[in-house]
Order: sequence, then C-alpha cells, then structure tokens
Amino acid sequence: MQQIRNFCIIAHIDHGKSTLADRLLQLTGTISERDMTAQVLDSMDLEREKGVTIKSSAVRMNYNAKDGQSYELNLIDTPGHVDFGYEVSRALEACEGALLVVDASQGIQAQTLANLYSALDADLEIIPIINKIDMPAANPDAVAKEISQLIGTPVEDILRISAKSGENIEAVLEAVVERVPAPKGDPAAPLRALIFDSHYDAYKGVVAYVRVIDGRIEGEEPLRLMITGAEFKPIEIGTFTPRLTAGKMLEAGEVGYVATGFKTVAECRVGDTFTYKSRPAAEPLPGYRQVKPMVFAGIYPVEGDDYPELKEALEKLQLNDASLVYEPEISQALNFGFRCGFLGMFHMEIVQERLEREYDLDIIVTAPSVAYEVVLNSGEVVPVDSPAELPNEGETTEVREPWMDIEIFTPTAYYGPVMELVTHRRSIYKGEEHPAPERVQLNFEIPLAEIIVDFFDQLKSVTRGYASLDYHFKEYRADELVKLEIHVNMEPIDAFTTIVHKDDAYRKGQALITKLKDLIPRQLFVVPIQAVSGGRVISRANVKAMRKDVLAKCYGGDVTRKKKLLEKQKKGKKRMKMVGSVEIPQEAFLAVLRLSDD
Repeated sequence: MQQIRNFCIIAHIDHGKSTLADRLLQLTGTISERDMTAQVLDSMDLEREKGVTIKSSAVRMNYNAKDGQSYELNLIDTPGHVDFGYEVSRALEACEGALLVVDASQGIQAQTLANLYSALDADLEIIPIINKIDMPAANPDAVAKEISQLIGTPVEDILRISAKSGENIEAVLEAVVERVPAPKGDPAAPLRALIFDSHYDAYKGVVAYVRVIDGRIEGEEPLRLMITGAEFKPIEIGTFTPRLTAGKMLEAGEVGYVATGFKTVAECRVGDTFTYKSRPAAEPLPGYRQVKPMVFAGIYPVEGDDYPELKEALEKLQLNDASLVYEPEISQALNFGFRCGFLGMFHMEIVQERLEREYDLDIIVTAPSVAYEVVLNSGEVVPVDSPAELPNEGETTEVREPWMDIEIFTPTAYYGPVMELVTHRRSIYKGEEHPAPERVQLNFEIPLAEIIVDFFDQLKSVTRGYASLDYHFKEYRADELVKLEIHVNMEPIDAFTTIVHKDDAYRKGQALITKLKDLIPRQLFVVPIQAVSGGRVISRANVKAMRKDVLAKCYGGDVTRKKKLLEKQKKGKKRMKMVGSVEIPQEAFLAVLRLSDD
C-alpha cells in the first residue's frame, strides 16, 4: 500500500483537466502513441463536442519515480461544471489527494473555489498547479499570489506547467508521489469496498467502480452488498488502463471495477459497500449524501409505444448518472411519461441529448420548473414539483419557493452589467469581495426559478465569457406566487402550466400567447389561446381558421404528386401531439423554455 497513490484532478470548466490527464497517461506509457487521442478519458461523443467532462473517469498508471521506486497511481478525472458537482464529491471520497488546476490567464474561478472547498472537506492533500503558462495572456505570477493567499501554499511551491506542450509535467507526477499520502486501510480485515460509480454493460450486467478500503477482492467467492443485501458471484475483476482490463484481484487501497452480472439497476447502488458473503464486515462504509434535484421537467415519448423503451433508458442512464431522479407521470396532453429531477439546466440538456443519441428515442421535454412547498389551510406542508399540481388559491395559505446563495466572479470592468442583470431578477445583494486587484466576487440571494433557464447564458453574454457562477441551496421562502395556465380551444394544457410571481404573470402570459399563436398551426376552425391566472383570463389570441386544402393545387396530373405532398404532410404530423381537436407541434412545448426576459 505504500506504493499506491490515489488522486483526482479538480478545476473550473475549461482550465485544462483533460489535457493534463492526457499528458500524464503519455508520460507514464499507459497509452501508446498510436492509441493516443485528445481528451482520451472523455469517451462520450457529447464530452468531445462540448469540450467538457461530464462523467468522472478512472485510470491506473505505473510510474518509476526518481527515488528508484515504482508507484501505482490511480487518477480520477472529474467534471468542472457546477451541475456535475455530485460526480466530483463522489470521486473525492475515493482519493487521498487532489491536483487543483488553475488557468494562468483566467485565475481562480467560481468552480475552482467550490471544488477546492469540497476537497478540503474530504481532508485531501491539495497540490496547486498553474496551467497554460505558454498562453500570450498568461500571468502566472499574479495567479500564484492568488492561490497562495487562498490556501497558504508558498508561491515557489506552486507548480507551473503547460499541459498542451507537456512542459514540466514530470514535476506533477513527482509531486503526487511525494505529497499525496498512501491510502490507509487494513489488508487483513474483512472486505469493505466503496462503490463510487457504475455503468451498464450488455454482457457483464452492472459494472461497479470500486475503491477497496479494507481486505481484498479475489476469485469468484460470493460478494454481498451491505445496504441492498443483494448477493452475487463476480463475473470479472479488473482495473482501468483506461479500458476495462481483467485482473486477478484488487487489494486494499486500490481502485478498480467488479462486473456483477446484475440485470436490474435497483440491486447495485452508488455509495453501497461490497463485502464477502461468508466473512461480512461489521458495518458498511459511510456512503454519499442523497443528492437533491433542483430543476424538474417532464420527459415524454413522441410515440406512445416508446414508453417501455424510455423507462428502460432512464433506468440505465440513472446507473451511469446517480444524480438523475425520475418517477412516472401522466399528462392529459402528452399521455404517459416521467417527471425527472436534474441538478441544473446543463444537466437536463445533457440527459436529453443522451436519451436521443445513446438510446435512439424521440422525446418531448416540457418546460423546466423548480420544487415548491405549499402550506395548505390545514397547516400541512406539501412539496410540489409539477406546476399542474399546485392547489387552487383558496386551498393554500402560502407558497414557498427555493432561494439560492450565488457567487459571481467577474473582472471589475463588467461590474455594472452584472449588477443590472441580477437586480432585474428579484435578487437581494449580500456583499462583495476582491480576491485579486482586477476581480470581484459578488454575493447575492436569488430565487432558483429566476436563474434556471437563461441566466447563465446572459451572464456569459454581458461579461464576454469572463464571469463564472456558483450556486447552492439556501432555504424556502414564501412569496406571491401564482399558477399560470394556458388554455388551447378552451382546454387547459398541463404541459404549458408554469408557476410565476404575481407581478410577472401578465407579461409572461402575454409573451407565451404571442409565441404560441405563431407556432400552433391553423385548423379548419378558429382556435382561441388564453392565458389564465387566479381564475381569470389575462391574455388571449385567436389562431385564424385555415381555408386552403393542401391538395388544391394538384387538380389533375399524376397521382404520385398528390402522394408526395401527403407524405410530406404526414412526416410533419409525426412530431405533433393531438390535444382535443387541435394539433400542437413540439416547438410549442419548447416555446415555454425559450421565453426570454427581455
């Protein structure tokens, strides 16, 4: 165990984590030059396209240090986006040290701090590294001062590297060997191994990623999960190189995987503990705190027959993404689907794209909403995560919404635009700090509903991409919140229902009606669209009746012309949903998403 080092890389998004991981793999000879590609640990197409790490990924490297010894280094590359903080927190539990990577031109950002505090809470040894020192805008001396003030590391001990060119990378490996402590654990004690991640394999069933704390896993001796109680014989034990490579055993302190053969997701949960069935450990390892979703949306199949496929896809996706929660839901407009909880809008976007790509599903995603608390007249407090479920005003005494503490890091040049953006969204200014001469950290309290849709995009826009944002839940607060319903042809459409502040109801209702009027196709009769709030209509528009037949221009001529037009029309209808007697296209359901605040 003295020759093992477990460490992860933490940083703000786009500060060079994946590039540094590539160089470490090359330098240790873990991946041959022939197999080397950029972002080798980012195996998902989505990760490569968007240039962000979505999944933590583990890899084992063997390194011959300058002291003449050979070390086994287990690296876990973590995401940098705020929505994937849960992935980071789980990875930290499997490590003893963390490389804190900071961009030499951008300095400390919001997620740098958030991830650093998570690592300090987990009692990890922090090795600060300044990356991208070869950039024209790099200012490593100023950044080194910032880091030194933050964590107290002497300026001369902070490593300066360029992950792209490979400059000074060997010093990183030497620092890991010298500074990261060897894992603690008892090789002779009964087996305890923590599951920190998992994925589903069609041949091996559920593959659990484990960090062995005590004892060892070897052979085919039956194992038991201490929380769910499920038992199994391991199909395969191995390590990440970074591909899954079968081996004989995993010893205390090591990171690897166990193929369980489970075909259902429920039996193998992230945070559970493996032990031997015949010689069980006395108590399981402390698992992970249960993650609390912040944003909710309905996911429905375009074709009703695809419901079983969507259910199976969500099950498998949840195994790979432990922060996703879902439950069945029925909508009068969209039939059977699921109410899903996400950690943020980017998380929701990634789940949607993975369902469409990896599982080849056509889905409709409703407008995102947040979880509210409603106090009924009886005094009972009821959680409401679907706007359609909000009781009528006469049945409630108050409606509470989640408020967040947010920290915005920005260059001082953009102080004005950022303040203007935030104050327009019912926020409360709490104070500011100046961590560096040209940078300011602004602290606000703000309702979550105000930041979930387009706040981050607008923040990036007004600061030309230089600002960064971190947020965490504060409390539920009562406010004047009302249900805004949309009626199409006198029928309320639950998929369009939202909960808004009383002062915004008229403006948002009018904006949505204007948008839907253009998106809902003309029928053979007049279709009224109404926005209803507090029991009265606050905005209305009519979709005029259609007076033209699609085949009118095909009088006479070849029948194939008519068939071609009808086929074209049929394709367009496939993406639509029937609501009463009015066809509503998918774009209309997405219109609620894109309601801008300008």
